[in-house]
Amino acid sequence: MQTISLAITGGSGVQYSLRLLQCLLAANCRVNLMVSRAAAVVINTETEFQLPEDESLWGPWFCQHYQVDAEQLRYYSREDWFSPVASGSSHCAPLVICPASGGTLSAIACGASNNLIERAADVVLKERKPLLLVPREMPYSAIHLENMLKLTQLGAIVMPASPGFYHNPNSIEDLIDFVVARILDQLGIEQSIMPRWGE
Repeated sequence: MQTISLAITGGSGVQYSLRLLQCLLAANCRVNLMVSRAAAVVINTETEFQLPEDESLWGPWFCQHYQVDAEQLRYYSREDWFSPVASGSSHCAPLVICPASGGTLSAIACGASNNLIERAADVVLKERKPLLLVPREMPYSAIHLENMLKLTQLGAIVMPASPGFYHNPNSIEDLIDFVVARILDQLGIEQSIMPRWGE
């Protein structure tokens, strides 16, 4: 079972991360899930879902919603420093941060580790494992661009949530799937939700 870490931070576009989570679980991946407090607010605002007030219930909530067990979908809170994603001496899995807020990009670019998401990104970078960052903010300020350039030079892959239209999308879901399919391709996970160019 392939392990992928997924972090959801505060930014519009949580539909991308929720669809990505669904696809990872359907592909029989084990997922280490982290959700920032700001991301929870966005989930409750932009979707029909309502996460419980008590963060200790978020893990069971996600497992129940996606109908998987806690072995396949492992939830870690922002200060769970004993989780495997907090240390390079554990099995260091690829990490996707989707959406990646501007503040998260900044923190990772300067090596801050004030919470588990930032620490997990720091670990992935130092262990030379895949780090995929999916910013949705626009327009970009010079600060955003400098941070994205620095992170790219450090080995991260920056994948702005900018869906293409050459597949003739018929719905918002098609636009979401375009971005999610590109993320899955970068992770080397087989996907059939979006044909590749030329197929």
